[in-house]
Amino acid sequence: MLSKAERLKKAPVRHIEVAAEIAHRVPPGQALTDRFPILHENEVPEYNMAEWTLTISGAVEKETVFSYEQLMAMPQTTQVNDIHCVTRWSKLDTKWEGIKFKDLLPLLGVKPEAKYVMIHADQDYETNLPLEDLLREDVLLAHSYDGEQLTPKHGWPLRLLVPHLYFWKSAKWIRGFEFMTEDRPGFWERNGFHNYADPFEEQRFSGEDLGLPEDEWHKKEWD
Repeated sequence: MLSKAERLKKAPVRHIEVAAEIAHRVPPGQALTDRFPILHENEVPEYNMAEWTLTISGAVEKETVFSYEQLMAMPQTTQVNDIHCVTRWSKLDTKWEGIKFKDLLPLLGVKPEAKYVMIHADQDYETNLPLEDLLREDVLLAHSYDGEQLTPKHGWPLRLLVPHLYFWKSAKWIRGFEFMTEDRPGFWERNGFHNYADPFEEQRFSGEDLGLPEDEWHKKEWD
């Protein structure tokens, strides 16, 4: 049986036209949408928020556990970003609210030798990122989208937002940050997808990029 990466590589690709005035905002091979496709593996988790926690582990002075109330009491940021999915859709001017990762970092006791982070999420999902990428101004632990609480299908109660990378790096239903001294691939990174995932470099796959269909996301559920 072909993996997801292998199936996407083998599907045909057609040329996608983008208006000249926004071309600099749209990575190669992406199609614009006004909707918000819903893509994830497995079922949407359900939560008892009195028991929900976010755990900080790995190369830190001491493991730390945050409740949802503690996170919501921290300074909140609202921002607008373009987002890009590896399945070839891009959505411009999306509005998010949450906690900047760089604002959370001083509370975590991260050791100097920590250079990478594994983001752990429910449904046995994980994805890896360099720590320096998480420290960008626009990286959020997001709880709201377009002025409303995130829907469960889009990652409520908390998802990561890393808008400069393909959207599989913006993990839904996050439950922990594991700080690492050496890099380690996450779920999709172990299954044929690129380790870094820069959309403007079309870093979709770990091997030869044989193309990804621009209509794959049309088959998914929408908000």
